[in-house]
Amino acid sequence: MTTSKRLIKTVITTAFALAASTAALDSFAAHEGEEQCAGVVKAGKNDCATSHNQCHGHVTSDADPQAWVYLPKGTCERIAGARVVSVVDPTPTR
Repeated sequence: MTTSKRLIKTVITTAFALAASTAALDSFAAHEGEEQCAGVVKAGKNDCATSHNQCHGHVTSDADPQAWVYLPKGTCERIAGARVVSVVDPTPTR
């Protein structure tokens, strides 16, 4: 592989890595003051993917134990049947 091709691949890889880390930081900042609350979501109202589906809004049953939504911190622990979870949110930010 030539030096120029290696340099181009390195630049492209670095650009993708920076974009991914920026998106992760933006997602974290967008939900500051909120927590992920699982076990109380209505069907079709989840905020992110679970092991059963690929995207938010695709849970088919109420109170799915894996489905979660963002709520203000301290709210989840007051809801019967709810639990606070910490899941990486793969939803892209706009």
